Amino acid sequence: MGHCEMQLAVAGLSPKALRDHTQRLASGDWSSFTPAEQAAFAFARKLARPPAVTAEDFRTVADHFGRERAVDVAWWACRCCYMTCVADALQLPLEAGNVFDPFPPRVPASDRR
Repeated sequence: MGHCEMQLAVAGLSPKALRDHTQRLASGDWSSFTPAEQAAFAFARKLARPPAVTAEDFRTVADHFGRERAVDVAWWACRCCYMTCVADALQLPLEAGNVFDPFPPRVPASDRR
């Protein structure tokens, strides 16, 4: 299982929702996602390919998420690009399944009452 898919599974997506979500992402037609999600995807895609992102690219993400959350988007995109480079360089195989399956799903604080 790819690490992106595993993160979505850990976030609580069902196998069908995960499949649908990744298919929509991979299609390149992101019109069914929110404008904020589309901005984050475009930022991550541009970050993963030369030329590098610009200050304007970051401002676009910040306009949707706010400055602090935009830093989170940039950090996660950079981390994922780095992990992909390391995995590719070392020829690490992807996991066959979600290694977090044995753990119960995270329950939001609002639902713990």
